[in-house]
Parts: sequence; C-alpha cells; structure tokens
Amino acid sequence: MDTNAFPAQFARTRRFTLGLPSAFTLSPDGRRVLFLRTQGPEDPTSCLWLLDGREEHLLASGVVAYSTDAAFTTVAFAVNGDLWTLELKTSAQPQRLVTAGPVVDPRLDPTGCRVAYVTERSLQVIDVADGNDQVVASDDDPEVSWGLAEHVASESMHRTRGYWWSPDGTRLLAARVDQTPVQRWWIADAANPASPPREFAYPAAGTANALVSLHAFDLTGRSVELQWDSTAYEYLTAVSWDSHGPLVTVQSRDQRTLQVLAADPATGQTHLLHEQRDDAWVELIPGTPARTASGKLVHPEDTPDTRHLTVDGQRVTPAGLQLRAVLDVAGESVLFLASDDPTTCHLWLYDEEGLHQLSDGHGSYDGVRAGSTLLLTANTETGRTYAVRRPGQPDQPIASLSAKPVVTPQITWLHAGDLQLRTALLLPSWHQPGSTKLPVLMAPYGGPALALVMRVSGHWFDTAQWYAEAGFAVVIADGRGTPGRGPAWEKTVHRDTLSAPIEDQVTALHAAAEYCADLDLTRVGIMGWSYGGTLATAAVLRRPDVFHAAVSGAGPSDQRLYDTHWRERFLGHPDEHPEDYDRSSPITDAAKLQRPLLLIHGLADDNVVAAHTLRLSSALLAAGRPHQVLPLSGATHLPTDEAAVEGLMRHRLDFLKTALAPKNFRRRALALGRDLPGAEL
Repeated sequence: MDTNAFPAQFARTRRFTLGLPSAFTLSPDGRRVLFLRTQGPEDPTSCLWLLDGREEHLLASGVVAYSTDAAFTTVAFAVNGDLWTLELKTSAQPQRLVTAGPVVDPRLDPTGCRVAYVTERSLQVIDVADGNDQVVASDDDPEVSWGLAEHVASESMHRTRGYWWSPDGTRLLAARVDQTPVQRWWIADAANPASPPREFAYPAAGTANALVSLHAFDLTGRSVELQWDSTAYEYLTAVSWDSHGPLVTVQSRDQRTLQVLAADPATGQTHLLHEQRDDAWVELIPGTPARTASGKLVHPEDTPDTRHLTVDGQRVTPAGLQLRAVLDVAGESVLFLASDDPTTCHLWLYDEEGLHQLSDGHGSYDGVRAGSTLLLTANTETGRTYAVRRPGQPDQPIASLSAKPVVTPQITWLHAGDLQLRTALLLPSWHQPGSTKLPVLMAPYGGPALALVMRVSGHWFDTAQWYAEAGFAVVIADGRGTPGRGPAWEKTVHRDTLSAPIEDQVTALHAAAEYCADLDLTRVGIMGWSYGGTLATAAVLRRPDVFHAAVSGAGPSDQRLYDTHWRERFLGHPDEHPEDYDRSSPITDAAKLQRPLLLIHGLADDNVVAAHTLRLSSALLAAGRPHQVLPLSGATHLPTDEAAVEGLMRHRLDFLKTALAPKNFRRRALALGRDLPGAEL
C-alpha cells in the first residue's frame, strides 16, 4: 500500500469523482439510457453518453448538464456557452443553434420543438427547426434576472432552477429575481492586486432577501403574475407543472409555515392545497410536493420520531422509516428514498398494491425508472455499481471509470452511548492490538444536511484511512442534528447548533476508546470542513480537556455572516435571538483557546466568506491566543486546484503530528503559563 501516493491521487481524481456515471435519463421504453461521465479516472471533461442496447456511444464532450423531450427523441445541452441539439434516433451530428448570447440552463420543451434558456439575465425560447429566437422575459434593470434561482434557493432549498415548461410545451413559468434589496459584498484576489474586487449579492442572516415572484408566460408575449402573500411567504421553495397545472410551494421567513398552492396560469390566482407548520422549522424534502395522475398530493408529514410519506393525506410509510427524498411520481406510484437505519438509505416504491423495497443490503441507493425498467445506483462498502434492470432479463451494468484508491478503508462500525450514535473507527492496517498507543483524530461533519457514517464507499473514509496509516486512530461520528434519524433528532440543534454536537463527539470518542484500549485519550485532535470546521474549532475551545488540537477548514465562525434561509432556520432572526447566534459562533469563545489551532480558508469563497476566519483570527490575537491561519489564494469553498489539495492534505497531517507529539504538551503549557490536561506527558 503506497500511502504516500494517496494525496496526489485524491487531488488528480477530484476526490475519486472523475469517471463516475451520473445524471441518468431512461427512454420511455427503457431500452436506452443517457448519462454523463468523464472518459477516465483523471479526465476532468464531462461527456454525454448514450447506452443503446449493450453499446455505449459518446455523443458530445464538455457537457455538464442536458435535457430531453418527453419522447426521448432529442437532447439539448450547452458547451462553453453555445447551444447544441442532437437527434437521438439517428446518427446525425450535433447541431449548433445560434442564440442571443451565452447559454445558461437550456431545457427542451416536452414536445422537443423548442429550447428555453437564460442569457444575460433574460429568458429566451428558440425554435429547434427554424432557429427563431424570441425573448420571453427581460428587464432593463441590471438588478433583475429571469429564469435563474437566487442564492438561498440554490444553496439551501434544493431549488436550482428558475423556470419550468408546461407539459404541452406551449407555456412557461419563470421566476423574476430582484436583487435590489440585497446587501453587496466584494471578494478580491489577494494574490493579484491589479484585479478589481468581484461584487456579489449576499443575503446574510437578518438582512433583506431578493424579491422573488413567479410568472406564467405563453409564447405570444402574454404573461400573468401568480398571486400569493409574498410578504408573509417570501421564500419560493419549489415549483412544478404537471397535468393538473402549476404546483407552487412557499415558506414564511421564519420557516415555521409552508404552503402548497395550486395555480391557474391563465389568471394567476392560487388556492391552498396543504399547509404544514412546525414550532422549529418545516424541513424541505427534495421532490416534494408532487401529484399523482389522479391529483393526489404527495407530501411529507412529520411526527417527532418519523418523517412519513403521505399520499392524499394518508401516511403510506410506517413508523421508523424516514423519508429522505421523492424521486419520481408516475401514474399513482411514487419512487422515493427512505432510511430505517441512518447508515443506509434504500430505494422504495409505493403504488396501489402497497409498499415495496427495491434495494437490498447496507449502502446508499438511488434510482431512475421508465415503465417496468429501473436503473439502480448502489453505493456500498465495496464500491459503486450502476445497473439497468428489466423484467426477465439479467442486469445490464453501466461502467464506472473512477480510480480505485491506493488505500483501503478498514472500518469498525460502532453505536456510541445511550443515543446509539453511529460511529466509524479506522485503525492503521499495521496496528497490532496492545502494541502501541495511538493518537486519535476525530473527523466529523456532524451537522445538519450531511451524514458521514453511512455503509458506503466515500472519499472521507479513504482520507480517514490515510490518516490512520500515518499513525492515528480515526473516529467519525454522526451526532444530533444529522439527517436520517427523524425530525426530533434533527431539531435538537434548534437555537444551539454546537452544544449537543460537541457532547456527541465526546461520547463517540469514549465509546471508541472503550472498544479499542489502544486509543490515547491524552492526544486527541479534531478536524473538519465547513460546519465540521466550526465544530472542530468550538470543540477545542470549549473542551480542551478532551481535544488537544484542531484543524478547521472554511468554518462559519460568525453565524451572522451566513445566509438567511440556512442560518435563520436553526437560530431564528439575529435581532430576535442574538444570544443564540453568540452561543453558536466559536468567535465568542476565542479567549478560551489553550490548544493548537489551524484555520484554513479559501480567499475566493463566496459561500462561507473568508471574513469568518479572519474575524476569528482577530479575536484570537486580541485575546493573546497563538494560532495558525492558512489562506488559500483563489480557492472557493471546496478547493479543486491539484497542488493546493495535495499540499493541504500533507500540511494538515504535519500540523496534527506536531501538535499531538507528546513533547509539545509541556512546552505549550509553559508558554501559556498554566497547567493543561495531558501536559504531563
């Protein structure tokens, strides 16, 4: 095992994502499949492929997204801002359509006659046959855009789109976004001082959001605005257009009320179909709401212990089965993802005959269907597989071209403490029980929206094993607030996003040490990115008796600097709950630092801006607390530059090995003029 080669491999393969197939679309008869995949494990260029029978055909390179018509006869996509279409029933070459400007988010109408797209903040429709290109919606105001999702929708609501075709392809729904009220921030390229700063609109917690409205257009120039109380419900969280008409979901600013509305595209009038309330927040579930062919509403319903799937107001899933997402509604059946164990997520089908589990074994599953054909994606501990399943036929695989990591995770699965915290323990492959004490590295995410302790193959496990081979016992634990264990579990972090998660990391650490007596609890580091970085910082500040060093990457340290929809979901409005923001911001505890701390941040990060880390560093300096800051020039929230990714991995390892070396504890205690737990080593 050449572990030294792992950081470079990790960087070249983009965290082992290159070569993985994705974005599947099945033809209505299930015989053909479109998908995206690069041509190799280190090739960064995404390509469009067609599986026809048993043969794969490369259709186009440089494609990162595509759309098809309902009959699967035509596909549309953009490459470097140019719009292309391709007839799928022939061997014709792609045809370029001349557009009004660089193309963003092109989508064929369901009949395949037209393509809608966004260019320069305007929504256009171009005719595939004759190339006639017309403006559907435009505005002279540079603050207004049509057909694009605003920041909080794409980052926090699962809504990445800003327009939707009607089923007959004659009309469109389009979002109008006015950024005028949104405050402006600027990001400069510190490594290139001659470059001007980049301005962007960012709605930080407690500040104004963009003004979002929804409009119905036909192709003759007529339009109508859909009506709802946008003052009480300023968030447009989900939109679809099925055979029954537009279906619109709106949410209040405090996120405690969600309304599902049916809309009339001719008059703009809406009426209430469903309302959901929650004392903390109403969780948004991908793929919901939706309607069956007969008009039955498909929607989640929360009890304290279970998030149910409901159809026509009736629960169709049992207690303990947690709805994660709805993938497809066809006829009267619903394809969805759900978990009865937080380490596994299965593919399920509900139809008029009842409930059916379509996947088996530990792992995380996904799927696409057309008629009786199912394309099943499986991510298990042994790897990822992709297979087309047709009745009475053997599975037809779709090849993954991703690289095999040079390290092989060796995971022990644990349930920690009274809460049965799902925990993964990784030890060095060379370790013999009782032979030596191992320093410990906690490597959590630990927060809402992401669970790491899944029975899957994941780059975080590969990375954890690399640290283990360097001499660490690595512990990954999902505590309270992580998804997959029911609404009450998720909402434990309401008003306080750090206290319970820190406590849970301590519980997981002690459970791992109880399982393996070779863990050295006098040398414990903690490392994380994004929320995990915040958790790492807070852990070393608040519990220096447990955590002896921390590495924090791109962590939100001042919660008032994060966006409205995400941050206010957990902490409310900062003017109304300032104490909750203080309690959940590590910057408040800066003067408590007693242990080595490395802060890392990309200077081009426009999600968690570098000001989070810079403000924390300033507070630490003001309190006389030594620490390290590693700025990443040109890096956004997740660095992709190969040299930076590889160098960052090696730097973090060197920092942790130095910080947790036994000889450094007494030295640091003397420098701070106090006794520290563990300083006697």
